[in-house]
Amino acid sequence: MKNLWNEFKEFAFTGNVIDMAVGVILGGALKEVVTAVVNMVMGIISAIIKIPASLDKAVAKVGTVEIAYGAVVSSLINFLLLALCIFTMIKAINTAKNKMKKAEEPVAAPEAKSAEVLLLEEIRDLLSKK
Repeated sequence: MKNLWNEFKEFAFTGNVIDMAVGVILGGALKEVVTAVVNMVMGIISAIIKIPASLDKAVAKVGTVEIAYGAVVSSLINFLLLALCIFTMIKAINTAKNKMKKAEEPVAAPEAKSAEVLLLEEIRDLLSKK
């Protein structure tokens, strides 16, 4: 039982799990921001092209049946904007990590020339003088 508890503590308190929890919380907050932006943009678009400002209430009538397509379109727009935001953030983070990694890499010192190479270069220099 104690071994199981130790394994759980190791799993739960590693950096990756905590990072993932922070990501989920920030993702939830970002979803609210994206939804607000979509509602604002849809309000502007609805004023221009005369569609319902809230797509959630948009319906199409086919005979006697009403198809509520607005919620699907609204969710799709939210998903695409959220995916774009997350992609942009991850791209920026990866770019920053790559730049930091390159800055941390030590510059390799030039290798010392062997005695044979030095001798051959000296012979070359002497022959070029003649």
